[in-house]
Amino acid sequence: MEINWLSVLIAGIAGIVIGALWFGPKTFFPIWWKYLGRKPGEQPGTANMGVVFGLTFVGAFAQAIVMAVVIALAAGFNPELGWFGGMATGALMSIGFNAATTLGHKLFGGFDLRTWVLEVGQDTVSLAAMGAIIGAML
Repeated sequence: MEINWLSVLIAGIAGIVIGALWFGPKTFFPIWWKYLGRKPGEQPGTANMGVVFGLTFVGAFAQAIVMAVVIALAAGFNPELGWFGGMATGALMSIGFNAATTLGHKLFGGFDLRTWVLEVGQDTVSLAAMGAIIGAML
């Protein structure tokens, strides 16, 4: 099994960019923030935003590495996997693992279901894009 590390790098960056756009001040951030019960003037994250962004970057690259491993394994069964198969793999992983797992966390935590929809939506788009990039660069 070989991993294309350039595809991992590009996919990780894509995940970060998609997250930044999805939760940008002109897109879903204000709605998500409201669903969390926060006021517009409140600051997100912890006191150290460098740690928040740094760990977000680490998380995106960890996702890209795992996605590359899964897609490399899938390509062993189907060498013609390509970008579409990679995208489908990313979307299915997001729905099957992320969405299914976090639903209970949000519900038991007392969060608005709309918060979960926004978060899972971003995760699914990001992981599908990561998968498409990695699949295209097999």
